[in-house]
Amino acid sequence: MNEGPSAPPGWYPAGEGERYWDGRAWTPHTRPPMPPPVAATDVHGLPHQPAGAPWGPTGWPPPTPSPGPYGMAGAPVYYAQVAPKSPALSVLASFFVPGLGSMVNGDVAKGIGILIGYFVSWIFVIVLVGIVGVFGFWVWGMVDAARGARRWNARHGILS
Repeated sequence: MNEGPSAPPGWYPAGEGERYWDGRAWTPHTRPPMPPPVAATDVHGLPHQPAGAPWGPTGWPPPTPSPGPYGMAGAPVYYAQVAPKSPALSVLASFFVPGLGSMVNGDVAKGIGILIGYFVSWIFVIVLVGIVGVFGFWVWGMVDAARGARRWNARHGILS
């Protein structure tokens, strides 16, 4: 008697791992579960795209089909993601510690320069010349923090 169509031979989930189906019956062969697929990425963290590949309907980068854990087409495609920088949080950080917002945005050298300038200005406060510098470095740290966060977001394609 014909029992109708059967699933194709291959590895299928079973219990804590996978078991092999030969097309007619389960075999005694088992293996641990396969890890989820990870799309190949280029140096920028984008999925690898062969030269001359067509653009997808969603723009760049187009989704690339992945065979999936069981050899099935249409499995999810994984993309590297970056979190946006918050200009408000950077300003708040620089409000309390001048230059910290710039450091958080990745401009560590500039942030350290602002912080050192701020502390040196405090030393000059003794002769009343440093008050202008203290206020200037404090405001510069906050302005640069907001601009730096917006620049970082723009470089990574995030509107802020």
